[in-house]
Order: sequence, then C-alpha cells, then structure tokens
Amino acid sequence: MNAAQPRSEAERRALDAIDIDRIVADLGELVAIPSVGGTDAEREAQQWTADRLAALGHRLDHWRFDVDELSRLDGFPGQEADRESGYGLVGTSGDGEPALVFCGHTDVVPPGDLDRWPDRDPYALRVADGIAAGRGTCDMKGGVVAFLGALEALRTAGIELARPVAVHSVIGEEDGGVGAFATLQRGHRGEACVIGEPSLNTIVAANGGSLTFRLEIPGQGTHGSTRYRGVNALDKLAELLPVLRDLETRRNTDPDPLVKHLEIPFPLSVGMARVGDWASTVPDLAVAEGRYGVRLGESVEDAKSEFTAAVAEACAADPWLAEHPVRVSWPGGIFASGRFQEGHPLLEQTRDAIVDAGRPEPEAVGAPYGTDLRQYAGAGIPTLQHGPGDVQYAHAHDEHVAIDDLEQCARTYALLAIRRCGVA
Repeated sequence: MNAAQPRSEAERRALDAIDIDRIVADLGELVAIPSVGGTDAEREAQQWTADRLAALGHRLDHWRFDVDELSRLDGFPGQEADRESGYGLVGTSGDGEPALVFCGHTDVVPPGDLDRWPDRDPYALRVADGIAAGRGTCDMKGGVVAFLGALEALRTAGIELARPVAVHSVIGEEDGGVGAFATLQRGHRGEACVIGEPSLNTIVAANGGSLTFRLEIPGQGTHGSTRYRGVNALDKLAELLPVLRDLETRRNTDPDPLVKHLEIPFPLSVGMARVGDWASTVPDLAVAEGRYGVRLGESVEDAKSEFTAAVAEACAADPWLAEHPVRVSWPGGIFASGRFQEGHPLLEQTRDAIVDAGRPEPEAVGAPYGTDLRQYAGAGIPTLQHGPGDVQYAHAHDEHVAIDDLEQCARTYALLAIRRCGVA
C-alpha cells in the first residue's frame, strides 16, 4: 500500500479521524438487520441509516413511497420482490444543490441454504484475520458504512464543507432499482454521484444492463407409454438452448473497449426451468426464465427485439413450434445499460482521491451487471462506482469484505467530499 498524500491540513485531519473500529461496528449493526428485498426489514435498515445521518447533523428527507403509483410513470424499473411500498432516505449536509452525492442500497438478496453459513446465521457479522463476513457486507452495506465513516471523520475533524454533500440510501436495487427511481422522482439531484458498489480497487464507469426473460414452450401431452403421440415440451426447450447460446455469442462480438477485459461482457443464461406435473405424462408445457445482458448504449427495446427475433426464427424452423410458437415475456426488473459522462472531472477526482488515500492508481472499467448507475446517469448526473469488496463474493455464502478495503474507501470518500465540496 502506498502512503497517503493529503494536500491540505484539512485533508490530513480528515484522514487521521477515520475510525475503522466504528465503521466495523456500524457494519455489524447494519448486517444484523435482515433487509432482504420486499421484507419489512428494508424499512428497518433505512431507519437505522436515517438515525446515523441525523446524528451526523444531516437534514433528512425520509418518506414512504407507493410502488403502484410509481409503476405508472415512464421509466419505472420494475421489481421482482413483492412490495407495495418502500422508504426513501436522503441526508444532506447543508442547503443548496449537493456538489457530491454518495449513493448506496441497504437491501440484500436472500441467504439461500442456511447450512452453508456458520451457525446457520447469515446476519451475524464475523470478523477474523482482517475480514468481515456476513450477508450484505460486500453488496453493499460495506459501501454504506464507509460513506458514514467518511462523513463522521469530517465532523470529528471539525471540517465544515462549503457546499453540501448528500447521501442517498435506497432500497430495491437488487430487483430493479425502485428506491433510486423514487428518489430521483422526488427531485433529489446532485452535481456528481459515487455509488459504493464493490469494485475491487477499480472505478466502474459503465454497466451493461440485464433483463429477465420468460419462455413458455408448448408441447402435446399424452401418456408416457405412448410418448410418440405427443410432443415433449422439455425436448423443445432443449432445442432452444443452442439458439440462445448462439445469440449470446453474436452479441458479444467486438464489445465496447470498457468491457473487453470481461470473458463474456453481456451474458445470457437460463436460471430456472419448470416442466411437467406427472412422471408418466409427456409434458405439455416447459417454462424457462433467465438473465439476458443488455449491451452498452443499447436500448432495452432493441435488446428485447433481437432476443424475440432469434426465438421466432428458431420457431419458424421447427414444424411443431411454427404452429405453436414459444411465448416470450419480460417479468421482473428492467436494468438498462448506463455510462459515465465522458469528460466530466469526477473520474480524475476519484482516481486522485484513491491514490492520495494510499492505493495504487485504479483502472476505469465497465461491469457486466446492472446497478443504479444507469438511473443516475440517465437523469443527467455524472455517476461512477467505487466501493469496498469484490463483486465475486456478492450474493455468495462466503460474502465478505476486507477491513482494510473499508478503511481505504472511507479515506477516499473523505478526500473526495473535501475536494468536490470545498472547505468553508
């Protein structure tokens, strides 16, 4: 690790005031709230964050939003969790438009098989050998508490910012982004935004998007002893899989330079399949659902059209499916692609803050997964991602974040806040 290089007395005081023990303690409290998308604990996590922001002297806008009302608006990102309402939270350090927004989500994905977790408890923070482990530590409660740690350091060091900094704490990011959508619809903005998603000491400057597809493949049911009289829907699903793989290959030919480092920048995968209801009956319906990557700069409608056309072409070449075509639908969240506003100084400012906080100079890259970056960028706010953790551990049974990473990101955020907002 490089030595920190503060550029002013205020920056030196801010770095000295970073309290990693408090950051880890905050992480333990926030991880203990099982804020799986669509549960009441989403509200509890937002309330915890509101209390911390209030203690830092931030002016709060903490409101309840109605999902049904939002769903009628253009650009609604959809959702996969079952929620009728949610809670938005914005904390601002002063009056006027924030010069910098820190954005993070407090919802997490379900823990999966509890037997894969120590003591069958995903929500107990475990700290050992410089690692903090538990559901949400990486994605992305670690980023949220690093924001709070940076802002508390400024307060402890007696640094008053000349322009406001804001924290947007959102829910529903994992299944579409309804929280960020509600926050932007409420009118909250800023000159630039950093999202604390795990980035492993890179700066994520673009995201591919993703859509959830559903295929309903019809068959012809009959008794298993006379299977030759029927059409097995599972066989027809199997015939479609190579078509989908060919589509994925075509869509990943000559990708954008920001994502050329990825083995498959825009993946297409089938995640669920349901077929049949009786062992001795030839199934008359197969249902497959999966994830479909949206290329950088590609509209959601264009991505859907290419997918639908590939399935239609496959159906036209099959005598049964030509008469009984596959039904394509798009349930769940809608993650468009998103990209940082080229030429905006936030990129170099973030890179410089990372280096001056003591880390090597990071590379700016694109990522193959969707985040709230595309919503903020779509609202005209230059937005980047930089946060603690490695995304490969997000959603995993071994989800964790390095404590050193938490500290370094908090230091970076403190420097960035001072440099973008100025000192009063």
